[in-house]
Amino acid sequence: MGKPVVAIIGKPNVGKSSFFNYIIGERISIVEDTPGVTRDRIYGETEWRDRKFTLIDTGGIEPENDDIILSQMREQANIAIDIADVILFMTDIRQGVTSSDMEIANMLRHAKKPIILVCNKADQFGEPPAELYEFYNLGIGEPHAISSANAIGIGDLLDEIYEQLPPKSEDEDEEDRIKVAIIGKPNVGKSSLLNRILGEDRSIVSNIAGTTRDAIDSEFENSFGKYLLIDTAGIRKKSKVNESIEKFSIMRTLLAIDRADVCLVLIDALEGVTDQDAKILGEAHERGKGIIIVVNKWDEIEKNDKTMNEYKKNIYNKISYATYAPMIFISAKTGQRVPKLFEMINEVNQQNSLRVATSVVNEVINEAIAVVQPPSDKGKRLKIFYGTQASTRPPTFVIFVNNKELFHFSYQRYMMNCFRNNFGLQGTPVRLIVREKNSKEI
Repeated sequence: MGKPVVAIIGKPNVGKSSFFNYIIGERISIVEDTPGVTRDRIYGETEWRDRKFTLIDTGGIEPENDDIILSQMREQANIAIDIADVILFMTDIRQGVTSSDMEIANMLRHAKKPIILVCNKADQFGEPPAELYEFYNLGIGEPHAISSANAIGIGDLLDEIYEQLPPKSEDEDEEDRIKVAIIGKPNVGKSSLLNRILGEDRSIVSNIAGTTRDAIDSEFENSFGKYLLIDTAGIRKKSKVNESIEKFSIMRTLLAIDRADVCLVLIDALEGVTDQDAKILGEAHERGKGIIIVVNKWDEIEKNDKTMNEYKKNIYNKISYATYAPMIFISAKTGQRVPKLFEMINEVNQQNSLRVATSVVNEVINEAIAVVQPPSDKGKRLKIFYGTQASTRPPTFVIFVNNKELFHFSYQRYMMNCFRNNFGLQGTPVRLIVREKNSKEI
């Protein structure tokens, strides 16, 4: 379920990242002007011949010494094999077939996944270079000569990827369902919540942290609407991530967040909010997802009339960048307040996809300027010409000004708060992009 995954593997310096950036780069560049957004992702979504898929750059296999070379190669190949529907095995046509290529090929040859052999850095137009035929010795199949730098052979390679993708499922696009990822550190009750919602033991539930290894999709429908629920493995602290299988789980969780419209960030009421909780919530925030903070195991807390407010204050102090996220206190074990989640999910999803007319955006900007004058520096005052909404998920606004440096962070925050006060935007990040425009161009 979900979009198919294509993984790129290979030794260092064969051009994996160059190929990845060529295919995904335009999409990633949309958020380059957005402060606080992670820009060095190793995966992204692309589309070819009306088929969307996720492309993963697994990084280079770079052993530190001869003693660990085989283990690191096996780990890298296993990550690709485990996650991907199609594997791109990338090599460097200039280097020829190396011992590292042979080792990787030996592992991939037994994989039950489609493998496409790619020979990068074939930078000359015309007939395939003679060096290409050496790569038949890898026993992987027909090599495909490309040049990521010069965009040679890319279309043919994408056609081959398209042909190797698994058959499209009826629900692959998932357009009619709100996609909800249940995320959090291990053993906070993610699978218990999923089972409570579904009314069945769909996921393994135990007190052993990390029982759920994979992201599990479940379709669900009730009086509030249609949903795709994604239960994920917990994200551990990096110091505790030693096994390859844990690396699979982390990547699957991040992919689940990317797929989601709304993220339910589960927090253990008995432990309170931790740095790891803040880190997980931050992953959803940086990716612009709708967020609901779900405090689980609330039935096990001794409480009075002030307990809930104190909890809220403590959590929001820890995640001051996401005080927009609504909070709900539940018990997956007893079902307390679980039905109320769906009303919140619908509201947050609506806010995350909100579209505001340009005329309304500018009315809010003009009112904000009238209340608080734009800042000035050394006799130069910030002038705001106009603004417009550039995109949704999350709502992203572009404001055109005379000088970006005069648009101080504090005034940007004030403007974003004005947008929130007027448009609602509960449960969703808001992005603000500032562009310079000469007044003569207006």
